[in-house]
Amino acid sequence: MREYRSQRAFLAPAHFTALREAFLGSSLVGGSTLAGPFETSRGFGVTFRDAGRARMLERFPALGPHFDAMLGEPAVRALTPWWRRTLTRVPNCWYLNVLLVSSGGTVARHIDTTLRKPSGVEDSVPEMVSVLYLSIPKAKGGELLIWDGPNEVARLAPEENALVHFRGDLAHEVCAFEGAEGLRASLVIEQYHFTPDALARLPEFQLESRAGFGAYLQHHAARPLAPFDVEP
Repeated sequence: MREYRSQRAFLAPAHFTALREAFLGSSLVGGSTLAGPFETSRGFGVTFRDAGRARMLERFPALGPHFDAMLGEPAVRALTPWWRRTLTRVPNCWYLNVLLVSSGGTVARHIDTTLRKPSGVEDSVPEMVSVLYLSIPKAKGGELLIWDGPNEVARLAPEENALVHFRGDLAHEVCAFEGAEGLRASLVIEQYHFTPDALARLPEFQLESRAGFGAYLQHHAARPLAPFDVEP
């Protein structure tokens, strides 16, 4: 599997604008639900399985038909030579993180393991991680650095509407940007493959936000719960 692959102008301009406004304007945005390297960032997260993809699109319709192009087999094809694709595990569970980093903020070097504890798989890492850049201030810095052990394999300048896939076992970090106001905003999707036993421990669909209960009610006001429907 290749270390990474990037694609510029991933979405048509109108679709990209709608997606960016939907996530950056969401009432769910609050302090990061992740610890460690993400302590200075903001955003919210969603865990979902194949069975929860329809609910994901219902909650965030701006993802639209392009959602499938970021998940599962398309991401596998982006990183895997054609002659190895039948040997590659296709993701069946995802963690989506809306990540906002302000001027001077960084994300320290780490390997994504968000679903390791809830899945009960002690050595679990994503098959791959996908990043779609939503907003990039005109400033110096903000690069994504990707590491294979002690070796730097990529230093990628962020660009709005660019999509990056990279191997989930690689460490990565976000450099600070300086000299401008604004947010470096991205949509990060950790793409996992689990066995049926581990997959059963994970929710079909679950939102995680620290924006407060008022924001939660505002976000869900347009979709009243049906009788006996339990919202995670």
